[in-house]
Amino acid sequence: MHRPTRRSFLGLGGSALALAFTTNLADPWTARASAGGDHPFTLGVASGDPLPDRVILWTRLAVEPLEPLGGMPYARVAVQWEIAEDEAFTRRVRHGSTWATPEFGHSVHVDAKGLRPGREYFYRFRTGGHVSPAGRTKTAPAPGSSPESLRLAFASCALWQDGYYTAYRHLAEEEPDVVLHLGDYIYEYGIVPTGGNRRTPVPEQFRVQCDTLDRFRVQYGLYKSDPDLQAAHQRAPWIVTWDDHEVLDNWAGQHGPGGEVSEQDYLVIRANAFRAYWENLPIRVPPVQGPDARIHRRFTFGDLAEFNVLDTRQYRDDQVCGDGQQVGCEERLTPGRQMLGAEQEKWLLDGLGRSGAKWNVLAQQIALMQLDYDPSPAQRLSMDLWDGYKSAKDRLLTGMTEREVSNPVVLTGDIHYNLAGELKANFDDPASATVGVEFVGTSISSGGNGNPATGLPPGGSDPVNPHLRFSSYQRGYVSCEVTRSQWRADFRAVAYVDRPGAPVSTRASLVTLDGVPGLQAL
Repeated sequence: MHRPTRRSFLGLGGSALALAFTTNLADPWTARASAGGDHPFTLGVASGDPLPDRVILWTRLAVEPLEPLGGMPYARVAVQWEIAEDEAFTRRVRHGSTWATPEFGHSVHVDAKGLRPGREYFYRFRTGGHVSPAGRTKTAPAPGSSPESLRLAFASCALWQDGYYTAYRHLAEEEPDVVLHLGDYIYEYGIVPTGGNRRTPVPEQFRVQCDTLDRFRVQYGLYKSDPDLQAAHQRAPWIVTWDDHEVLDNWAGQHGPGGEVSEQDYLVIRANAFRAYWENLPIRVPPVQGPDARIHRRFTFGDLAEFNVLDTRQYRDDQVCGDGQQVGCEERLTPGRQMLGAEQEKWLLDGLGRSGAKWNVLAQQIALMQLDYDPSPAQRLSMDLWDGYKSAKDRLLTGMTEREVSNPVVLTGDIHYNLAGELKANFDDPASATVGVEFVGTSISSGGNGNPATGLPPGGSDPVNPHLRFSSYQRGYVSCEVTRSQWRADFRAVAYVDRPGAPVSTRASLVTLDGVPGLQAL
């Protein structure tokens, strides 16, 4: 019997998937699925939060993704799942059944336990006569192991109406061991009737900004209907965190943006946003039922790399000096200002101090390095980035130095630019010690096509921000190859996003070496 290739297998879905592995028609997993128009797996499948012995398996039932309850009845629905060592599901290792309930948007989160470390697996779901597409996932290496390498990609900022998600498709084709998504998975904005750069008309309910749970649910339904995003979820486990647009632009702790809504209304919106986020992503946290949810968490890949996934929104103090980019804002220097909140900051520094990993990673949302936006001697800094919280930044960088943290690497999203820079003990003194490195990934689609003519070439020198080693204003993602001797970051850029099918290329490759903080261009 011909064994399908991984790519051909992962391209199958619904009845085609079931028919491809029909060996015994009495087996509900191999019985042909119905071909009607009520297929419930329109939002695809996903996996996430990989540990050495388990991984979260996700799907959400929706026959009509752009309706608040996905066109599903207000009743619980039984869903079967299975996970196997092979693409043909002949070596099934775990299986079970769960309920998809209307209270949680008919989403399914299965913590598939009892798996082997560092192994590739394949999974799928079934309900009624329908079988989902199959997904590929991978567990983390065993505790105490010494992996030779790790392949990962990270991405952020995917504004649906700004363009197509072609970058996600290229990311999927690389089949990384894990994908980190660093925020702005959706945007809360209303959508114009023509669908913006996609030129795809959307129904009337999308005109208004997200605020209710139903409105957030249909926004996720639209975004997650994209086949390129589904492909990226289908090919690798994801580790996710939110930024601002999953709730409201530039929200900060208990403070909504700029007096647009009352504090009470803002907390209701935040609760709805958090609930919809949990429903639609493969994340290992308890079901969210309010305006508070802990999502900072840690993932260890043997002694090679440890990832600290941060929340830089929920516990921060409000932005000062009216937010935005400001010159001469003394309030940003106020001692004790919080970006992570005292509890998360302690959790982070204590974890970094205990880590035995060669590479210690902060996976987070906003630029840690100083970014001066004014070419004149005056500094113009963003109050929403770590620059607006200087005492919190200083505590973090000093804390890593005092704890002699091995090879700090910061992975960042948010600003729609590719950046690579060195973290300095004192950013106002270029000769000060280099503490670690930061890679900032551009957006998947936010900002439209971008401009390949702008930016700093790899290894170049920026007189305003001398710690920068590369920048470009294009769309794409960052692919990383981590070994015991170096961390390599390839900045992958697509040529355009206002139409599908863009080619991808590597705009720059930079490395940081084990024990030698700093960046080198390849």
